[in-house]
Amino acid sequence: MSATWSPLTLSLWVSALASIGALLPGIGLAWVFARRSWRGKWLFEGLVTLPLVLPPTVLGYYLLLAFGRRGLGPYIEQWFGVAIAFNWPGAVIAAVVSALPLVVQTVKPALLSTAQDIEDAARVDGCDEWHVFWLITFPLIRAAVVGGWLLAFLRALGEFGATVMIAGNIPGRTQTLSMAVYDAVQMGDFELAGQLVLILSAFTFALLFVAILLAERQRHLV
Repeated sequence: MSATWSPLTLSLWVSALASIGALLPGIGLAWVFARRSWRGKWLFEGLVTLPLVLPPTVLGYYLLLAFGRRGLGPYIEQWFGVAIAFNWPGAVIAAVVSALPLVVQTVKPALLSTAQDIEDAARVDGCDEWHVFWLITFPLIRAAVVGGWLLAFLRALGEFGATVMIAGNIPGRTQTLSMAVYDAVQMGDFELAGQLVLILSAFTFALLFVAILLAERQRHLV
């Protein structure tokens, strides 16, 4: 991949990777929270939800500690040849962590509202948990899953605070659209800032509109 990115290209690339990276674990965690009970589940669920309420710079600081030079960064770079801190993978990780709770909070209510007697009937007929989920549960929550993915994409697209802490704001390397808007305003180039804001707003509004339609569809299915 090229070492030089435009803000739009990098934002779309990071958002696509982050939304996919948050989707599968988000569905898994939502299923665990909706279908399983154990002592201390509330604490684990709270930790998963924490990125929604933590200040983004605080979240970014934790990520920098975890993946920077004093954390796992040197080992990851040695094993995989990829630097995390102040590089685009850091932006992806920040976006995944920020977007994961949205997937969980979107999919979990859909799972809670599905009729479990249908799943139980499938188990009685000999289906294992994987086939029960894939053939019965997933079709019922498909709209919520797609909505969660879109919300994760939007969250990643607009991420700023955590990203700038772990990935920095390096033009051509880690500067996303949100950071480019900030830089343009700082330089007094409001024409450029307006153009970037228009692009970002158009993407956000279009995808949010689709997510709302999917949420309505899910509500009518249950």
